[in-house]
Amino acid sequence: MTHDTATSVAFEPITAGSLRLRNRIVMAPMTRSRASTTQATGDMATYYAQRAGAGLIITEGTQPSAVGQGYPATPGLHSPEQVESWRRVTDAVHANGGTIVAQLMHTGRISHPSNAEAAGNGQLTPVAPSAVQAAGEIFTPSGRQEHAAPIALTEDGIRDTIADFVSAAKNAISAGFDGVEVHAANGYLLHQFFTTNANVRTDEWGGSAQNRIRFALEVTRAVADAIGAGRTGIRISPNNKLGDTAEDDYATLYPLLVDELDELGLAYLHLVDAGAPDLTPRIREAWSGVLILNASAPDISTHADRLRLVDDRSADLVSFARLFIANPDLVERLAEGAELAAPDLSKAYGGTSEGYTDYPRRAA
Repeated sequence: MTHDTATSVAFEPITAGSLRLRNRIVMAPMTRSRASTTQATGDMATYYAQRAGAGLIITEGTQPSAVGQGYPATPGLHSPEQVESWRRVTDAVHANGGTIVAQLMHTGRISHPSNAEAAGNGQLTPVAPSAVQAAGEIFTPSGRQEHAAPIALTEDGIRDTIADFVSAAKNAISAGFDGVEVHAANGYLLHQFFTTNANVRTDEWGGSAQNRIRFALEVTRAVADAIGAGRTGIRISPNNKLGDTAEDDYATLYPLLVDELDELGLAYLHLVDAGAPDLTPRIREAWSGVLILNASAPDISTHADRLRLVDDRSADLVSFARLFIANPDLVERLAEGAELAAPDLSKAYGGTSEGYTDYPRRAA
C-alpha cells in the first residue's frame, strides 16, 4: 500500500543545528565523477541547482587531501582553486533557495595511485588504519584495477589527517557551503577504523571498540570546533560491508559511537541502515539530535514510501539517492504523488552532461 505523500510531515520545514531546511527530504551524497580533475564544474553547478528543492543537499564525497582521493574525476576542498570552483555551485543552489553541505570523504585504502596521478598529484600510496589491502577493484583511467596495498597511518599521519579534515571544513565554509558532513560510512577511511578486519592496530587507535571509534570522534570533534557543531553532520553505515569491511562487534560499537557523538551537539546524524536495520531503533532512541535516515529499500519503486518514516517519527528526515538522479524536481513529484522517473545507471559515473543534467522536470 502506497503512503499518502500529500499530507506527509516530510514537506514541513525543520531546523537541524544551524541549518534551516525548507522540508525534510534530503538529497543523499552520490559520487558522479564529473569534476574537472579535482575542481567543481559548471555542469556540477547546474546539477545541484536543479535539485535545490530538496530540504538539504549533501554533495558527492569530496576529498580533504590529495591522498584522500579514491576515484577518478572527484572534487576536492584542499586548494584555493577548488574552493573557488565550488563557489559557483553553492551560489547556484542558494539562488534557487536551497541548502547545501559538503560531504568530506577520505577513501583510505579504497584507492589507487593512478587516480591521484591523473589528478596531477603524483603517485600517492593510499593510507589506512593498517597495511591491509582491500579485496576488490576500483575504476582508474586505464580501467578497473585491484585496490592498492595501503600503508598504515602513523601517529603523526593520524594527526595530519585530522588537520586535513579541519582545513577542508574551513574551506567548505569559505566556498559558501552551509556546513559539512563527515563521511564515516561505506568502507572509507573513518569506517575502516571501526572495522575488525581493516584495523588490526594494537595501539590506542585499534583493538577495543572504544579505541576503534576514537579516530572518527576526534575528526568530528575537531571539525565541529572549527566551523561550529551546528554546521557539522556525520554519516554512518553499520555492518554494510562495503569496501571489504567486517564489523564483528557492530551491535556494540555503534551504540557506543552514537552515545559519544551525541555529546557533541551536531546538526544531524545521517544513518544508512541497509546493513543493520535492526539497530536503527536503538540508534534513534540513543540520539537526541536530528536523525536523517537512508532506509533499506532495494526496490527503487518503493522508495517514496520512505516518507512514512518521518510521519511515524522513525526519523526526522529521509534521504534519497538514485531518485534524485532522474528526478530533479523530486520533492514536487513526491508531494503530488506523480510518476517517478528511473535513472539510467549506465550514465551515472563520468561522461558528459548526458545522464547528469538532462533529466527533465515533470511537465506542468
